[in-house]
Amino acid sequence: MRLWISCRRYDDKRPVRRLTLTIAHDSFPPTRRVILKGTVTVALTSLGNIPLAFVPALAAANGKYPEAAFKAKNEADAIKLLYGKTADPSDKVKLDAPEIAENGAVVPVSVSSTLTDVTSISILVSENPNTLAASYKIPAGTMPSVANRLKMAKTSNVIAIVEAGGKLYSATKEVKVTVGGCGG
Repeated sequence: MRLWISCRRYDDKRPVRRLTLTIAHDSFPPTRRVILKGTVTVALTSLGNIPLAFVPALAAANGKYPEAAFKAKNEADAIKLLYGKTADPSDKVKLDAPEIAENGAVVPVSVSSTLTDVTSISILVSENPNTLAASYKIPAGTMPSVANRLKMAKTSNVIAIVEAGGKLYSATKEVKVTVGGCGG
C-alpha cells in the first residue's frame, strides 16, 4: 500500500516535494468495523446458548392488571376492587413511613410482615386522588417485604394491606406532608 503526501508552499500551487510512505501488512488489518462485526456476531451467537429462565417471571408479571382498583377514589373501594373483602388491623404487618415528610413528591414507605404464606402487599394513600399507590404479588418462598417512594398530595393516612392465607391484614400510619419542610 502506498500513500502519497504532497507539501506545498503557501504562495505557490505546485508541489515542492513528494514523500512516499509504504505500509506493509503481514496479516489482515484489524479495523474498527471488522472488530465491531466480530464482537456483535459472538454476542448474538452466545445469546442462543443462554437458557431463558426469566420467561416464567415475565409471564407472571403480565397477569391481570387491576386497573379499576388503581382508579378508585377511596380506600374502601380500592380494597374491595382489589381483594373483594375487608382487612383486619394486625401487629404482624410493619409499615415504616416518616411521621413528617418534608417533600410530598418523594415519601419513602416500606412494608414487611412476619405472616406466613403472604401472596400480595398493597399500599394505599387515603387523601391522594387515586388511593391505591402500589400493589405487589409476592411469589411463594420469598420474603414479604417491599419498599417504594410515594407521591402524596397532602397529609394523609398511609395504609398497608397484606394478603396471607386468604385473609387480609392491615397497618395504618399518618404521614404529615409539609410545604418547604417547615413543619405543621
